[in-house]
Amino acid sequence: MEFNRDIRPILSDNCFYCHGPDAGKRQAGLRLDQPNAATKGALVKRIFAAPDAGLMPPAESHKQLTPTQKETLKRWVAEGAAYQKHWAFEAPVKAAIPAGKQPTDFLVQARLASKGLTPSPTASRRILIRRLYADLLGLPPTPQEVAAFEQDRAPDAYAKLVERVLANPHYGERMAQGWLDVVRFADTIGYHSDTPRNVWPYRDYVINAFNSNKRFDRFTQEQIAGDLLPDASQETRVGSAFNRLLLTTEEGGAQPKDYEARMLTDRVRAVGTAWLGLTTGCANCHDHKFDPITQRDFFRLGAYFADIQEGIVAVREPGMVVATPEQEKRLAQLKGAEKKAYEATLTRCLVSVSTEKRRTVRILPRGNWMDESGEVVTAATPSFLPPLRGAGGGPGGRLDLANWLVSRENPLTARAVMNRLWKQLFGSGLSRVLDDLGAQGEPPTNPALLDWLACEFVDSGWDVKHMVRLLVTSNTYKQVSTTSKARLAADPDNRDYDRQSRFRLDAELVRDSALAISGLLSPAIGGPSVKPYQPDGYWDNLNFPTRKYAADSGESQYRRGLYIWWQRTFLHPSLLAFDAPSREECTADRGRSNLPQQALVLLNDPTYVEAARAFATRVLQQPEETRLAWAWQQALQRPPDTNEQRTLQELLKKHLARYKAEPKAADEVLAVGLVPVPANVDKSELAAWTLVCRVLLNLHETITRE
Repeated sequence: MEFNRDIRPILSDNCFYCHGPDAGKRQAGLRLDQPNAATKGALVKRIFAAPDAGLMPPAESHKQLTPTQKETLKRWVAEGAAYQKHWAFEAPVKAAIPAGKQPTDFLVQARLASKGLTPSPTASRRILIRRLYADLLGLPPTPQEVAAFEQDRAPDAYAKLVERVLANPHYGERMAQGWLDVVRFADTIGYHSDTPRNVWPYRDYVINAFNSNKRFDRFTQEQIAGDLLPDASQETRVGSAFNRLLLTTEEGGAQPKDYEARMLTDRVRAVGTAWLGLTTGCANCHDHKFDPITQRDFFRLGAYFADIQEGIVAVREPGMVVATPEQEKRLAQLKGAEKKAYEATLTRCLVSVSTEKRRTVRILPRGNWMDESGEVVTAATPSFLPPLRGAGGGPGGRLDLANWLVSRENPLTARAVMNRLWKQLFGSGLSRVLDDLGAQGEPPTNPALLDWLACEFVDSGWDVKHMVRLLVTSNTYKQVSTTSKARLAADPDNRDYDRQSRFRLDAELVRDSALAISGLLSPAIGGPSVKPYQPDGYWDNLNFPTRKYAADSGESQYRRGLYIWWQRTFLHPSLLAFDAPSREECTADRGRSNLPQQALVLLNDPTYVEAARAFATRVLQQPEETRLAWAWQQALQRPPDTNEQRTLQELLKKHLARYKAEPKAADEVLAVGLVPVPANVDKSELAAWTLVCRVLLNLHETITRE
């Protein structure tokens, strides 16, 4: 019987709300999250009592223990009711790996063996390269790249492919996507006005950080305190824009104290999600009901950010000039009005600026910013975690907090980051709830593996590419994602990873894939956000002030989804359809739905209709007898089978007859999008092929990572 595995989940779900860490809600003075309480509190007697004789949990709680759970608790108490500190709050332990063994494979296979399972076979080379490109580049490989890998018989062919992918500049874009979710990056300020602000250089900073393999500890320092570093630069100050990504307002009647409190809360939640993997926001109004985070801990953590100079509420802040070396040289040559005019044309970014006049931080009773009766607090890390000692033994500042977050003593950060990386590469986290490593989360299915990865991450010097390389070169990663009835029955949710996982591409990658296959995708990296086609009137209810959406033209229309304008309250409907988050809150784990509306988006959104038309234009440039096979290869990097070929031929024949009979209908299809229709093309033939290509872009296999 193990407390963290067998007992804590039962108590957390059914008992901690009234008998847990929150002193304000605790009933009968009983605290079941601490040792000895179970034996002293007549736990067994109460859970087996009749409803009218003090049964726990009571009926009004709408909680009910199953007979199995009751027997588990009874056995635990009989064995002495031994407690354990919550697994995530203990220092990770690095398991010993036998010489010559791949660490991931050794620990996964040990778990499989204990359950009578075996690993699945290795996937085909086509699947491997498609998987690797989807996971690390967010783009499909070309048929030529697939063929080259399939024909490379060298024993290190896969290892060389991994190195090429890690060196590809699109790697930084793919890795940045998850981080931008976690830190809730957006182009607008949120709330009802949701007006624009200057932060896109931060996105470029994140992309460049992953491409250059910036150490994660340095990455952390620059975001929390990039303005305070001894070697602070324009780059590190742009990194400190992390502290400015919160929701704010330009409303004239807004109360500064209200937004001061909101900003503190927002930053503590962001640090909790991005680095600690905890739901710190639950302690804003009261002690956390399930984890040992007190309200005092919450506000003391927020006090680290009390030196940041906030913008004036209701006034738009332009931010710091972000200049290239050439622009800096030009600025140095100018003076007066001419310099000011030139400066006004340059890129700007909101960044952190420290002020000596720190704000007073006090505990706000029930989170009420108007109630100033609470205790004034100084900065400190949560009391249940290893303490932070700043210079001179004091609490320190933001830079000290950053160093503490990535210190070897902190048990959470490396686990949280590795858990998210595992989910990116295997479909689900080792601990399934990515933003909650606390009591309400899920214990890792393979704790030794998560601990080993966390320790290796720190030991490697917080080297992200090293960890990615380690995981994607494992046999565990290279398994097929198909399964059998027996395997499915033994591990229905694939929590032991006896196979790989199949899942739909993220919203941005669905777009990227269509544009890449069509030949329209712009390979440009970095730069301002772009505005793709959007339904007319979608912004009609966006007020204070009202505004009109103007879609971009030229290359900007074909940029990757990562660069789409992120309007928090009116996120682009194509992104919403495929579960992209609004980023009003930090998102560690996107949902994955499978809805009919998604197929309708792929069939009717102008981006996908235009992509299909551009794809069809490429198809018509091929010899007639090879067109169907060529199109299939472009979309799926494999030839069609006999049934697939016949289905496409029938579809093409049907629509070709229709458009020859209805030339106006063909014109309507070809009118979608900005790309001009080639001269001297048979419009009915191009329209028919456009319909075929729409189907290819809509296939489950096209938008699924295998």
